[in-house]
Amino acid sequence: MKTRRNLVAACVAAAALLPLGSAAQSDWPAKTVRVVVPFAPGGTTDITARVMAEHLGTAFRQTFVVENKAGAGGNVGAAEVARAAPDGYTFLMGTPGTQAINQFLYPKMAYDTAKDLIPVSFVVKVPNVLLVHPSVPARTLAELIAAMKAKPGAMSYGSPGNGSTGHLSTELFKSQAKVFVTHIPYRGSGPMLQDLLGGQIQMAIDNLPSAIPHIRSGRLIALGVTSPERSAQLPDVPTIASVLPDYSAESWFVLVAPAGTPAAIVERMSAESDRILKRPDVIARFQGLGAQPVGGTPAQLAQFIAAETTKWQQVVKISGAKLD
Repeated sequence: MKTRRNLVAACVAAAALLPLGSAAQSDWPAKTVRVVVPFAPGGTTDITARVMAEHLGTAFRQTFVVENKAGAGGNVGAAEVARAAPDGYTFLMGTPGTQAINQFLYPKMAYDTAKDLIPVSFVVKVPNVLLVHPSVPARTLAELIAAMKAKPGAMSYGSPGNGSTGHLSTELFKSQAKVFVTHIPYRGSGPMLQDLLGGQIQMAIDNLPSAIPHIRSGRLIALGVTSPERSAQLPDVPTIASVLPDYSAESWFVLVAPAGTPAAIVERMSAESDRILKRPDVIARFQGLGAQPVGGTPAQLAQFIAAETTKWQQVVKISGAKLD
C-alpha cells in the first residue's frame, strides 16, 4: 500500500513539472478555430479558405470558421492574425501580397511579414493568364511582343490595382520582354475586365478562374499563362516562360499562424492539410477552379516564401509602385 501511495505521489509530482501548455496542445482543437481571409468574400482567397475549413473541420471534429477582414491589400486581416494569441485558434489564408509584396509597397506596415507570421501549409497555387482584346493584331506572345516594340506605348494594359499581382506580373513581363505598355489601374478585377471586354484597354494579366469564362466565349484571347507549366484548364495556351525563359508569376495561397504558435499544433495542422490536399475529391475541386493543390512541410513553405519575397522585391523596384 505504501509503495502504491509513493507511486501516485510521484506521478502527481511529475505531472506538475510538465509545461503548462502541453495538456492544452494535446486537446487541440477544443474550441472553434478561425481562418482569417484578408479580402472580401467571393474571391479566390475566400473560396480556398472555405474549402480547407470544411475539410479541416471534419478531420479535427471541430468548427473551423472563415472570417473576412478586408482592407489595405490584405494588411488589415494579416495584422489582426499577427496580433492574435499564438494558441492555435487563429490562422491566416496568406497571399503573395500579405507574405511577400506589401512590405515593399507600403511605407508603414502594422506587422512584420517575416517575424510575426509563421508558415504552416502551402495550400494551392493559381496561374494568371495574359489576355488581349480580339482587336489586338497578335495571336501569339511573339507577335504581341513584336507589336509592342513596333509602337512603344501605343497599347495599354489594365490591372486590378496598383501593387496587385496582375500589375506586378505585367511589369515583370514588360521588364523581361523589354517593351513599354501604359498601365491603367482599376479598383478590382471586375471593372478592369469590363473595360478589356469593351476594348478600352488592350491587355491584362488576370487570375485564371475569373478569366476562363471570357476566354471560352471567345470574347478575350489568352496568349500565355504565368505558371512554369501549362494549365490543365487551358492546355492549348503556352506558358509565358516558353518565350521569356525566366518568367514565373503565379498567385498562391498559404496557411500561416501567429509567431509563437506551438510547434506541435503547427505540425498537426500542416500534416492534416497535406493529407486533405492529396484527396482526389479535393484535387478535383481545386483544379475545377483553376488551382493546383501543393501541400508540403512548413520548412518547405518557408523556403518558397523567401524566394518569392526576393523575386517580388525586385519586381516592385522595377515597377516603381508605391502605396500610401
